[in-house]
This record gives sequence, C-alpha cells and structure tokens, in this order.
Amino acid sequence: MIRSPALRPVAALIALLCSGGAFAEDADVLPTVTVQGASANEGLGLARQNATASRLNLSAQELPASVEALSADTMLARGDLLVKEAVTRTTGLTDISSPGNGVAYSARGFTGSGSIALLENGQRPQVGSGTATYPADPWGYEYIEVLRGPGSIVYGSGTTGATINAVRKAPSRTSSFEAMAGVGGGQALRAGVGATGALGERGAFRIDAYADHSDGFIDRGDARHGKVLTSVNYALTPDLDLDLSLDHLEQKPQRYFGTPLVNGGLSHALRDQNYNVSDADIYFVDDKAVARLSWRYSPALTISNELAYMKARRNWRNVEYYHYDAAANVVERSDYIAIHHDQEQTGNRLEARWIEGANRVVAGWEASTINFKHTNNSPYGGASTVASTGFNPGVFDSPDPLKPNFASDTTSNAFYIEDAYSLTPDLLLLAGVRHDRYQVERVSLLGAAGFTSKLQSNAARLGLAWKLDHATSLYAQVSSGSDPVTSLLSLNLANSRYKLTSSRQAETGVKQSLAGGKAEWTAALYRITKDDIITRDPANAALSIQGGSQSSRGAEVTASVALNQAWRVEANAAYTDAQFDQLIEGGNESRAGNRPADVPKTSANLWLNYRADGWRGALGARYVGERYIDNANRQTLPAYTTFDASLGWSVNRNVLVQLNLRNLANKLYAVTSYSDSQYLLGDRRHAELTVQWRY
Repeated sequence: MIRSPALRPVAALIALLCSGGAFAEDADVLPTVTVQGASANEGLGLARQNATASRLNLSAQELPASVEALSADTMLARGDLLVKEAVTRTTGLTDISSPGNGVAYSARGFTGSGSIALLENGQRPQVGSGTATYPADPWGYEYIEVLRGPGSIVYGSGTTGATINAVRKAPSRTSSFEAMAGVGGGQALRAGVGATGALGERGAFRIDAYADHSDGFIDRGDARHGKVLTSVNYALTPDLDLDLSLDHLEQKPQRYFGTPLVNGGLSHALRDQNYNVSDADIYFVDDKAVARLSWRYSPALTISNELAYMKARRNWRNVEYYHYDAAANVVERSDYIAIHHDQEQTGNRLEARWIEGANRVVAGWEASTINFKHTNNSPYGGASTVASTGFNPGVFDSPDPLKPNFASDTTSNAFYIEDAYSLTPDLLLLAGVRHDRYQVERVSLLGAAGFTSKLQSNAARLGLAWKLDHATSLYAQVSSGSDPVTSLLSLNLANSRYKLTSSRQAETGVKQSLAGGKAEWTAALYRITKDDIITRDPANAALSIQGGSQSSRGAEVTASVALNQAWRVEANAAYTDAQFDQLIEGGNESRAGNRPADVPKTSANLWLNYRADGWRGALGARYVGERYIDNANRQTLPAYTTFDASLGWSVNRNVLVQLNLRNLANKLYAVTSYSDSQYLLGDRRHAELTVQWRY
C-alpha cells in the first residue's frame, strides 16, 4: 500500500506560526530590508549577490561559476510577458516548451525538466510526467537568475544543464505601489498590481496580482493566466523572524499543438490554423504556502527552518497529432489524449549558516514527500480528417475511457555542506558536497504490479576564484551532478531498476568590469559528460540498459557596454558542441557522434538600449541555430532570427507609457517540434501598448 501522509495540517501549522506574533509585543521593529533595485544602466550586475548559485551571500563576480540575472526593470523595458521569453534572452538558453511539457529549455547540450531545474524563490516543485508549469510570468519577481551547468550542491538532481530561479520581490516597510495595464495584438489584455508596506510595528507585507487574456494569433487560441502572490515578514523577537507566503496561480494556455508541415516545410497558408477540436482543454492550477523561521543565534550564526507545501492540478483534453495529406489537401488527426495530474508536495529545509571573517559555511538537511496521481485515457485512440482550411473542428470523441492509471509516493532526503574560504583577500576557494536519497513507491490503479525503487546520488563542487584586481576575476571549477532517466514521480516498472545518471563538468572563465562599471563582460569555457543514459543492449536490441553517454563542450560570452550616458549595448552568444558518445536506439542503430535533439550549435541575443530625457527605447535581435528534432539527426528545425523593439515615454515620475513590438519582420519560424510532421510556430508580428504606474 502507498503511504499517504496527511498534507492538510500544513495550513494549520502555518497558522500556528503566524500566532507567534502575539507573543512578541515588546520586540524591536523589523530590521530594514534592502532591495537592490535596477538602475537605468545596470549592466550585468557582477557586484550583486546571487541567490541561485550559492547560499553564502557571494556576488556574481566572486562565484567560480557561470551565472546571469535579469531584473524586473530589464524585463519590463524589453516587454517580456513570460518567464521563458526573459530566460531565453540569457546566454545559451533555448525554449523547447510545448502544451505537453508546460515550460522546458535546452542548455549546454542538455534538455527538458530532467536536466534544467525550475525554481520559485529557491523552492523547487518536483516534475510529474515531464511537465513543469510554474513559474510562468515575471510579474512580482525582482530577478530571474540563471546558473549554467550542474548546480546540484544547492538544488539536487536534475540540474546538469542549468538552474533557473525566479526571485520574488520582498516585503518592505517603505510603502510603494505599482500597476500595469496593456492592450495589444491578438486581442491581448493584461493587468498587474503590486503593493508593499508596513504591517504593525514589526512587520511588512507584499501582494502582487496579475491576469491576462489573448487569442494567441491562431483560430480558437484563447489563453488566459491569473495569479496572486502574497508574502509577510514579521520580527517575532529582535533575533527571530517569521516569513510567510501564500500563492495561487491558474493558467489556460493555448490549446495549440503545432502546425503540420507541407512538403516538409512551413506553410504561410496554414499559419493561423488550429487543428485541435473545439472543446479542447488545457488547465493548470498551482498553489503554494511557505513558512520560514530565521533565528540569529549570534552575529555570525543564523539557523533557519523553511516548511513548504505545493499542490498542482493539471488537465489536458486534446487531439495532438496532425499530418498533412498533400494529395487530398486534408489534415489527418489522431492521438485523442486526455490526462489529469494531481500532485501534492510537502518539504522542509533546516539550515545553519556561519558567515564571519575569511570563512563562510552553510549546512542543511532537506526532506520532502510528493504524492502524484496520474489519470489518462491510454491507449489514446481516435482519428479524424479535416480540410486544411475552413473546416469544422469537431469535438473530442475518444473510444478510450478516462480512468486512474497509477499513483506514486516519493520521499527524498538530502544533506549538503558548502564552504567559501578566502585563502587570501584575492583568492576564494568554494567547495561543497551533497547527498540525495529517494524512495519511489508506485501502485497501479489498473491492477498491474507495483514496486518500490530506491535511488541515491552524490554531488560535489570545487571552485577557485582569483581576483586579479578590484574589477577582474578568473575562475575555474569542477563539479558533478545527476539527472533522473525520467521523471521520478512517474517511474514505471521498466525503468524502476535504473539508477540516476551521473554528470561531470569542468569550467573556466573570466569576469570583468571596466571603466567604473560602464562595461562588464564574462566568458566561459566548459566540458560536461553524462553517463548511464538509457541505450539498447548491443547484444540484444530488444533490451534497454544503462550504458549510454553524451557530452558537450562549448564557449559562452556575455557583455554589457555603456556607449555613453544614454546608450547601452547588451549581447551574448553561445557555441555548443554536443554529441552522443555512446547510444544505440531502434533496430540496433548507433547514434554515436550525433547531436542530441533540440540542441542548437549556436545562439545569440543582441540589445541596443536608449534612456534619456524621459524616453527609453530598445531594439533587440534573437538568433537560434538549426536543431535536429530527433537523435537520428534525420530532420531539422530551421535556424531563425527575430527582431523586437520597445519605445517608452515617462509622462511624469510616476507614469510610463510603452509600446512593445514583436517579430518586426513577421518571420515565419518554428520554436520547437511536436512530432516529425508538425512544428509549433512562433507568434506573428504584433504590437502592445502598456501603461505602468509606480508610487
């Protein structure tokens, strides 16, 4: 039997923690919270602390790792409306999202939620059946931070390619209010509000709310999002702080699974067509509650305990596979798929941090339990044929009933320690180790055999940062990590015997600030190897075993240069040479030497920014190189370049009106593939007008 721990008491525990304020009537006022805001020309922010790569209050320049951050001001100035739009403007990150996987990226030759971790304020929702949906939009976040390469010391397995963390805007006792409203192409409407201020004599609150709606530039492409983020911090005593947050998010993404290829290519004639059924449905709901107690035992030692509860509900009901029949000028549809996810996660992190003098140390224990239930209508039968244009989309009509398939309980425990030691004022040694243990217990709800699987992994990081002068650092690091062969929550009997894959990275780089911060640049060289991926048994092609391997090596450059007080240019570029070193698929076919699917060799971003005399403007270009859609490297997604722009006018110190322009050349391009016969297209050219208020 699966153990089903009672997760509902979390709400009661958080309420109990809240009541602690009643016993702190004589406490001092809450310590001042310093928010590092974005300047008009912030550059790369090398002097800013990075919360994603380490827990030791190290700046980006001190860290012997490749990190990057996008501020809320930068995202607003560029008109980024989704987290994935912002993230893929950082170095080497490519969007491979679809309605099936929610949000997914490619980084350093590795792809998907099994290799790129998505976090919200340092909390990581585990991924069920390969689907990640949270966080989705950047409203309410101060920064989006990206750590490239294995980051397992801080956040566990599944981080070989990158770790992405959306850092929340913190409550402040200084009152402020911000709002945004926008209208644009595709019948887009959006609005957001955010407010913060004092709560009694010792506390502060913050609330952010956001909603949007659009038709997605395709037939029946209606999409909408909405969320409320709330947070409170309170000084229970002069040395004991309580932080609480409670969030609710709802999403109904585009019910669009791609456009069929015509003669192997993209067709302008089918650009606006949606071949899904009229009653298709995609619906995601995410809830999260976090309570954190921080005790300053001494000026050097802080002990904290963070309790988190997350719940996700996801629904799909769609026709997902399309093939264009050129002879009959019709589209054949199949895969009538209905799926439902119920996921609950409770986690706790107990941590001690010592920061004094030349030595900074953090050690912690993380524990979590995740209940996951998967309902579907497998084997997904059903088929229909419609005209290529002007057709009746019909309704969802599957011969297969929707019924519970399996349920799993996953428990995890992790222990970690990290030490940053200043060998000299100019030489910093960063070392850390982590051990993770997982137990996955699964039962079939269809009468099949269940199982229990136990997994474990070790990770380590050793890095050295050498400060040549106050503005220039060289660094080198070696690190190791691990990825699951598939989503841990949805392990099946066939892959339950597999262990976690192992990865190793060697990286070196330079970070430099010039002319008093007017110019900043970083560069990195890396090599990553990943072993124990699933391959066919060379002696028996019918059997799958662990024994495959893949690797990547590459170079990344990021720069931000103030040409003068008004103009700034920002650019990044990544070169990735990725391949399978050992992999056998299908009928005993070797993929050795092939590039993994969804991995471009090159990608780049360029922005030219202007800000002066109440005006601000930006012109940007994004380039993504050719990618293969499969490991056999038989079919490619074409490379593409898109251009975006924005123009803003400060009506007064509190009001900004901004025009955002997307895909200026109206490029017809594919963001990613959904099958070998259909690609997901990028949005056509469009504009949006927004008004932003800040008080």
